[in-house]
Amino acid sequence: MIKLNGLMKAYTTAEVETTALHGLNLDISTGEFVAIMGPSGCGKSTLLNILGMLDSPTGGEYWFNGTEVARYNEAQLANMRKAGIGFIFQSFNLIDELTVAENVELALLYHDIPARDRKARVAAALDRMKISHRAGHMPPQLSGGQQQRVAIARAVVASPVMILADEPTGNLDSRNGEEVMQLLTQLNEEGTTIVMVTHSHSHAEYARRIVNLFDGRIVAENLREAA
Repeated sequence: MIKLNGLMKAYTTAEVETTALHGLNLDISTGEFVAIMGPSGCGKSTLLNILGMLDSPTGGEYWFNGTEVARYNEAQLANMRKAGIGFIFQSFNLIDELTVAENVELALLYHDIPARDRKARVAAALDRMKISHRAGHMPPQLSGGQQQRVAIARAVVASPVMILADEPTGNLDSRNGEEVMQLLTQLNEEGTTIVMVTHSHSHAEYARRIVNLFDGRIVAENLREAA
């Protein structure tokens, strides 16, 4: 699904150039669950943003489902994102002025899906995340764990082939964090590719492969045996 060849990312100002990623080579197969770990500032979020086509590399190749997208413009990247990638964020990124159902439906508004079908897909996603009883509530009325369930429902409602999760348990207590990890594991077992950035060693253990970054380079990979 993903193939990175010599991937580079540099940020340039008038005074200095900072290299965030140094020639990364990484393959991620369809259906994998990969955790990316490393200290703050090592390039984890930069890598996730490039994988999610929210940012572009300054060098190297990024192949997604057989298409080289590293030099795509924003409109082309947006179409690729819409077609196959769901996002889960540490801070939930829900809109407080919209209901739970409306927040989830946002992920479908740029698809050519009739309103009636959108409503049915939203209901199914909320039911899958066991949060349908809160469909008419506003995000501030929910607990952190409930908000993350809504965020996961939003990520899966368009049936993406890959979910990118950036510290998905970072703002949750241990119980809700474990519930979120179990939901991600279930999605992966159903065939969705998961790439997760995390600082939590225990949550990284849910993945089949752990990739360690340091100073923008891959320094170790650990392939875990299936349970």
